[in-house]
Amino acid sequence: MIIDSSAMESAEEESLLGQESEDENSELSDNELQEAFAKGLLKPGMNVLVDEPKKFVNNVEGLKQCLADLRKDLPWVERLDMTNLPAEDVIFKVEGKPPNVNNADVNADDDFQREMFFYRQAQATVLDALPLLNKHGISTKRPDDYFAEMAKSDQQMQKIRKKLMSKQVMLEKSEKAKKLRDQRKFGKKVQVEVIQKRQKEKKAMMTAVKKYQKGMTDKLDFLDGDQKKAKEPSQVPNKAGNKKGPNAKRKYKDQRFGFGGKKSGKKWNTKESHNDVSSFRAKVANAKGGKKGAKGGKQNKRPGKSVRKKIKSRS
Repeated sequence: MIIDSSAMESAEEESLLGQESEDENSELSDNELQEAFAKGLLKPGMNVLVDEPKKFVNNVEGLKQCLADLRKDLPWVERLDMTNLPAEDVIFKVEGKPPNVNNADVNADDDFQREMFFYRQAQATVLDALPLLNKHGISTKRPDDYFAEMAKSDQQMQKIRKKLMSKQVMLEKSEKAKKLRDQRKFGKKVQVEVIQKRQKEKKAMMTAVKKYQKGMTDKLDFLDGDQKKAKEPSQVPNKAGNKKGPNAKRKYKDQRFGFGGKKSGKKWNTKESHNDVSSFRAKVANAKGGKKGAKGGKQNKRPGKSVRKKIKSRS
């Protein structure tokens, strides 16, 4: 790329000449103003802005003409306009106060009172408009098969639905994980309590066994375990309740396996069994078998002490 140095110099000279001409014009204008001020032609306060009063035009006839042009004689079904006083105030009626209907009685600065006035007025309008709508055959309820046109496409709604479903799934997973964590914490707590209880019971059992071994006590109640706790009076309400009969578990077992009969006192002697000697055998009772058996029988005698020592030394 070739740059013309002469063209650049000419452009700089023109810009310098333009600045000098502007300075000369500004100086001339200042000199003219100074001369006019010296001659007394310019004085402070001569140029003052004066605001003219605004003229308000109240053309009543013109406004009435515009209103007549806008007004059209249409049936009420086409206009659907209602002008109603507010409905009866239930609170005032319960308290026995006169109804507050006049608009001047409503405080505009009181938000609650103002909103309640609007609500009562809308309520009165609805009560008056529903009979008129039914009279003209206009339905006031949406049909069951009514489908409104959606502002968004079905694809966009499907995306939104998928996003909402994914959020719901994530929330369910987080809730499930939270419940699992709580259950694990509770399970660990219960497990620790059970282990501590077992260790405590084991320690108490070992202490009781040591006391029994040392002869400090001759009671073996600690061997009963849970049976002793079940026999405590705190868990048994009264003795009369125990005499009613066997529990449901015992009845079910008796019904399924049968009743075996009385077990305690089964081997006790009676008068008849004491007098009955038919099953007595002398050979069995004395284990001798008579004199012949005594002579011919072998007698296993224990060797003496010295013989036993010799046998041990040989082995």
